[in-house]
Amino acid sequence: MPGNPLRYSAFALPLLFLLGGCSEPKSTLEKVQAQGYITVLTRNVATSYYEGPSGPTGIEYELAKGFADELGVELRLVTATNVSDVLNQLAEGKADFAAAGLTDTESRRTWVRFTPGYQNITQQLVYRRGTPRPTNLSELKGRLEVVSRSSHAEQLDRSRSEYPNLTWSENSELNSEDLMAMVSEGTLDYTIADSHELASNQLLYPELCAAFDITGEEPLAWAFPKKGQDDTLYLAATAYFNNLHKSGRLDQILERYYGHMTGFDYVENRTYLDDIRERLPLYQAAFQKAGLDNSVDWRLLAAMAYQESHWDADAVSRTGVRGIMMLTFVTAQHLGVQERNDPLASIEGGGRYLRMLLEKIPDRIPNPDRLWLALAAYNVGFSHLEDARIITQMRGGNPDTWMDVKANLPLLRKSAWHTKVRNGYARGGEAVKYVENIRSYYDTLVWVTLQDESRPGINNALSMSTPAL
Repeated sequence: MPGNPLRYSAFALPLLFLLGGCSEPKSTLEKVQAQGYITVLTRNVATSYYEGPSGPTGIEYELAKGFADELGVELRLVTATNVSDVLNQLAEGKADFAAAGLTDTESRRTWVRFTPGYQNITQQLVYRRGTPRPTNLSELKGRLEVVSRSSHAEQLDRSRSEYPNLTWSENSELNSEDLMAMVSEGTLDYTIADSHELASNQLLYPELCAAFDITGEEPLAWAFPKKGQDDTLYLAATAYFNNLHKSGRLDQILERYYGHMTGFDYVENRTYLDDIRERLPLYQAAFQKAGLDNSVDWRLLAAMAYQESHWDADAVSRTGVRGIMMLTFVTAQHLGVQERNDPLASIEGGGRYLRMLLEKIPDRIPNPDRLWLALAAYNVGFSHLEDARIITQMRGGNPDTWMDVKANLPLLRKSAWHTKVRNGYARGGEAVKYVENIRSYYDTLVWVTLQDESRPGINNALSMSTPAL
């Protein structure tokens, strides 16, 4: 005779509970850790994420990879076309959060949660050099276009009360970089861009200019959906950023991506792009061979050579160094370079010398700090670099980071400091400028060589002549 089902259920429920049959559902954070990966929305642009010479790079990628590593999971990226696409996919639950250079705005806070900001930017009106520069939104004489659903579009909406005749169009297919390329080409009169995006794109499109700031400083932050998640993953990301701020690590990351983007020089950048087209092909094969032989990106060697000689094989400095890589007589002898004005020999020797310097930097120092320090040594000498690192440590800084060492290299010119170290006086400030220039030249050359030829405007980036500006 079958037993009473009610009595059986009453007996079984406590047992099922003990066995985990009625366990609490997993939190969002626990689900991510259990599945072993986290999905992040981003944008394929210079200021977020892109595939560089050594693999994935970009500030959003680095921050998101650091967070994934902290959680012990794999990072999986989903790229969106533009900000509007990011917001749509986030709303559809296509990712755990968005790390895509999003501005923390009041209207967006109604449906997403922002982490603490990691970078402050301003919105700037972008126009083309050689055309009239407006001083406010009432002086626009042409077509203004911005990305749909962007913070720029929101700001224009707020500006209607002050500028009732202001008109603009919103583009749901292109991103901010595409619109800036159109302004550079002259097919669009104005757009609005965040200050860090403009600074980055001026390296490739030096015709771009900021007319004026439209806003004060605004924070960039990660965005989490308000619906469909509990707070656990969001709180973990908040703690992650708080730790980055507190440890100083965030400042180091920002310096890595933007520390060299100061003092934009239009003539210099325009000349550089022309030289990439006209001079670089003469030596590109030599740079590629030297890069391969010394495990260094050939574009870095090319950037170094441009800083040294502007790719002039017969260049001679005021101090007697000569050739395309500006080797001193002593260094050339040490490297076995018999003719410094032989471009092939000079490039090969410069590549080997950089590799030697990289090997002298302590193994504990990772790239890119390791590389920037080696470049400084190429300019000022390894012994003087070591003196600057000692001074950095004496002043409470970190001698293993370029951010701290570059703040102390100029002190090698001051007797109050160079008398405290072994090798004395040196022009440390010139070494800082040397490294920062190479970083800019390298960034530009990477983008020139990596850009998709089908992207609007890219085919004109290197072919626009100066008289047409």
